[in-house]
Amino acid sequence: MDFYKKLSPFYNLTVFYFIVSFILRIVLLFHPITQSSFTFAESLKIFSLGLVSDFFVFILASGFLWLYLIFISNSKYNKPYGYIIFGSFVALLIYIASGKSIFDEYGGALPRIILIFVSIKTLLFSLFLFLPKHRDKIRFWLFAFVIFLYVLLILQNAISEFFFWNEFGVKYNFIAVNYLIYTNEVIGNIMQSYPVIPIISALFIITGIITFFIIKKSRNYIDKIPSFNEKLKITAIYGILFVFSLLAIPSLAKTENSKNIFVNELQSNGIYKFYLAFQNNKLDYFKFYKTIPNEKAFAILKQEMPAISGKNTLHEIKEDSLEQHKNVVLITIESLSADFMKTYGNEQNITPFLDSLAQKSLLFTNVYAAGNRTVRGLEAVTLCLPPTAGESVVKREDNKNKFSTGSVFLQKGYNVKFMYGGDAFFDNMQDFYTGNGYQIIDKSSFAENEVTFSNVWGVCDEDMYNKAIKVMNAEAKENKPFFNHIMTVSNHRPFTYPNNKIDIPGDIKSRDGGVKYTDFALSQFFKQAQKQPWFKNTVFVIVADHCASSAGKTELPLDKYRIPALIYTPDMKPEKCTKLMSQIDVMPTLFGLLNFDYQSKFFGCDVFKPDYQPRAFIATYQDLGLIKDNVLTILSPKQQIKQFQLKQNSKASISPEFQIHYDEIPLKTENKNLVNETISYYQSASYVLKEKEYQLKDLTNKNKKLYANIR
Repeated sequence: MDFYKKLSPFYNLTVFYFIVSFILRIVLLFHPITQSSFTFAESLKIFSLGLVSDFFVFILASGFLWLYLIFISNSKYNKPYGYIIFGSFVALLIYIASGKSIFDEYGGALPRIILIFVSIKTLLFSLFLFLPKHRDKIRFWLFAFVIFLYVLLILQNAISEFFFWNEFGVKYNFIAVNYLIYTNEVIGNIMQSYPVIPIISALFIITGIITFFIIKKSRNYIDKIPSFNEKLKITAIYGILFVFSLLAIPSLAKTENSKNIFVNELQSNGIYKFYLAFQNNKLDYFKFYKTIPNEKAFAILKQEMPAISGKNTLHEIKEDSLEQHKNVVLITIESLSADFMKTYGNEQNITPFLDSLAQKSLLFTNVYAAGNRTVRGLEAVTLCLPPTAGESVVKREDNKNKFSTGSVFLQKGYNVKFMYGGDAFFDNMQDFYTGNGYQIIDKSSFAENEVTFSNVWGVCDEDMYNKAIKVMNAEAKENKPFFNHIMTVSNHRPFTYPNNKIDIPGDIKSRDGGVKYTDFALSQFFKQAQKQPWFKNTVFVIVADHCASSAGKTELPLDKYRIPALIYTPDMKPEKCTKLMSQIDVMPTLFGLLNFDYQSKFFGCDVFKPDYQPRAFIATYQDLGLIKDNVLTILSPKQQIKQFQLKQNSKASISPEFQIHYDEIPLKTENKNLVNETISYYQSASYVLKEKEYQLKDLTNKNKKLYANIR
């Protein structure tokens, strides 16, 4: 019995982790974003297999605790061993501090981290060695600190998982990994979105109380330090559990196979999900997905895009009419779901300007965003190719000198700019756009008197639009047309904006307020633009980057990808285009309306061409979907394929072209033609990127000269 008491730090922390995980699952189960009901069997699976998975994950996470506890002893401080060990620590510290250690070869922060760690270890060892009378007290407080740290991390992780679920409706995924990179924006967003100080204060108080009780039940480990043989037994038990956990966790993850995505997410362990997301941030399509011979993939693609030939997408666009070199302003609006607009059934009147502008524009009623992050939206309208697996091209190392909407405008003699109210460093936007011939206007370009309001994401949309007006007024004097791509920021958590602009105060941090202010700022932009001499010769393209939420019962819920898109130019005849289309088709369609002749590599198409075949691409970073012929086909890693029949779930008050809700019913018999077509699109897109066939250098000699000014 005495031996099992030596395991008390492990099992007390394990029980605590179980309790926290159980409570967290209950909270997430009843969270408003969890739009699903669960059968008894599903609930049993969530909690039983979920808790088993938690146990094994915590075994692995206990490695540091085991390492700390196993080295607690008094004998190592006896003469002469104590002085030999201390001397070794001092020598190692001097070696690392010299600046010529092996760690310095790796550069970065590693030498400093190692130096701090060894310094702390040397200091603690010296205290234990030279202050034997205080050894028990120091050991107790160090033990208390380690337990406190574990309790804090368990609680902090639970809070983080809750807030992540609150934002995305899933456990940790690829987005969480990205958040580690952009800590300034992310931490700032958290600080401005949530009552952080009260939460942290409560967290530390609760952690302290729980630590007190765990120490009370676990301190026998340091009061009667285990013998060498007992430590061997502890190590043997832990080693067996550790190895078994390494095998069990991936096996348990395979049981997350319910058709209801919420069941899988609630069953999963957030820490392991984070690890998987970190491991899979780069997905090689040809390694993880179902493939067909490349020749066959491009042959199928040629049926959809008859003008292409060979294993690339290079084709000629020829128009019958004279080119119109009008100014073009592309506005990608942050997180603007289609269902925020009145035409799609919203009854809150939070987009009055967009609703009115839609009645005067070429309105595309059936457009789907390519992904669920800003970089996917930017990729879609800039590169006009399907969303490939893993990270967006915007954030990849090989993201420069691509065939893009900017390159087409540059060929036509336009000034080309990307405007963003925040820091363009975020999400690698600056590197991507400057590497593709765009000039950057971001927060760093603003004079102090040009900023009236800002939050962690950047200046408010009004300030961005005011700056854009100034820039375009200057451009108009250069006797060259301009193409300016504006990315908004205000419709993003924390949803703060200037007060007294709309009837929803800016300091209550409301999503509806964020949408309504974004709409208001856009109306103010148009009021100013109408007064400018360049306005009548300008085409405005407005499209969302992605929807406000991506959570749903299925991998790719269609209503979470439906976005508004319109093209407006003064004195135009209003029109509705009800064809199914993708975000990647918006700019090629604009080029068609402007009668541009150009060599294209775009997968995106002009939807008004007679050979256009309606389809749309929607994806996460790993699930790649094609909507066509009322069927959703999804390609997933490990060569998995799913197909769903789409049955419209109509609302009587909404016109047929604005219905966004569909039931996704699994197909009993696979539609092989659509499977092959889906593979064809995504495999060929992955191929042209991998083989650098989407670069500008592959254009004909005639067009190389026209593109020379890009480089």
